[in-house]
This record gives sequence, C-alpha cells and structure tokens, in this order.
Amino acid sequence: MRISLVLLSLVLAGVAGSVLWRRFSSPASQPRPLDPAFIRLTPSELSTLPLATRFDMPMGSEHGALTYNARAFRISRHLGDDLNGIGGGNSDLGDPVYAAGAGRVVYAGNPGPGWGKMIIVAHRLLEGDELGPVVQTMYAHLDSMQVQTGQKVRRGEVIGTVGTAEGAYLAHLHFEVRLGPYVNPGQGYADTPLNRVAAEQFVRAHRGAGADVLSPDSEKD
Repeated sequence: MRISLVLLSLVLAGVAGSVLWRRFSSPASQPRPLDPAFIRLTPSELSTLPLATRFDMPMGSEHGALTYNARAFRISRHLGDDLNGIGGGNSDLGDPVYAAGAGRVVYAGNPGPGWGKMIIVAHRLLEGDELGPVVQTMYAHLDSMQVQTGQKVRRGEVIGTVGTAEGAYLAHLHFEVRLGPYVNPGQGYADTPLNRVAAEQFVRAHRGAGADVLSPDSEKD
C-alpha cells in the first residue's frame, strides 16, 4: 500500500512538473515585442523637430498637378489618399516622392505584407495650429527609399519613389496625415478615422503660399 502511494505521488509530481515546464517554457510566456502602437516621440524629440511652416503635395508638380486622387480619405474605410500619375496603370512607377513639409524621418522600413516600403516624417506645426503641435506624414507602397530614420528633410526633398507594394497593386502613393506623436505603421483601413485627417485637405489648408508661388524645393520653409 505504501509503495502504491509513493508511486502515485511520483506520477502526480511528474505531471505537475510537466505542466509547469510547458507553461513557462512556451513562446506565449516569453517577453513579447513592444506593440508599435505604444511607441511615441519623446518630449525631447518633439522639441527638436524642424518647424514646418508650409506643406506641398508629395507627387507631381508644385501643386500636385499631373496626379489624381484615385481613392480619397474615408472612401471604403480608407485612411489615406491614393495618389496616381495621370497616365494610370504603372505609368508613375519610379516617379519621385517629395517630403510634404520640413521634418524628421521617424520611420523608414517595410512594416508588413501589403505595405511595401514606408516612410513616416514628423513635423512640428506653428504655435496655435488647431491640429496640435505635431503631425506626421506617411508615404507607403514605395519602390525605393532615399532617406533613413532620424534624418532631417526639407519640404520638397525627394525621399523615395512611387512603387507597387512589391507587386501587390498598380503603382501609386498611399499618403496619410496623422495627428500626434505616436509612431505606428498601423493599418490602411478602419471603421473610424483613428488619428488620421484628410491628407489632401490638410495640405491645401497648410500650403501657406499664394497660387503663384512655386517653390517646393526651397530650403527656406
């Protein structure tokens, strides 16, 4: 009888040990990578962002001519504007993409399937702007990137080229304007606008120059 109890105790101890080993050695118990939704610019980074006094469209001529908005903000839950060259198809593949305003690159990489290469630039707005102290412009589906994270850019500076998200779509630029300091590649569609605003309307409201002023490459922003 005593031997049976000892054997039963050993079996139960073995089972308990196996359960504990599996629980604490499984991938689910290991530290998970930080969710990018919680990555934000620090107060120091915000205070040193270049001041963006003007914004221009990121494709085409100084006024965004020779392009059209194929899918606008909030059409079918879309969180940005899809900008295409007027030739349609892949006619704009490899065309330059310009920084919409002076700022600093806070993300440059490939966040996952369907995005292709992506660049996010943070901009400090003029004091008193109703949209807040900082906005971010996002440029996705790029064929190439010509800037790196941490690099300062001027308004009108070439930062990349129009792509197809590695063959996922016909060539176009997915362009977003985001409010706030959170640096998160995120998603391109949602039931609510999240922290996005209509990019084309934002640029029009913040162009800060008359219709006859064509100076996208100026270093004097």
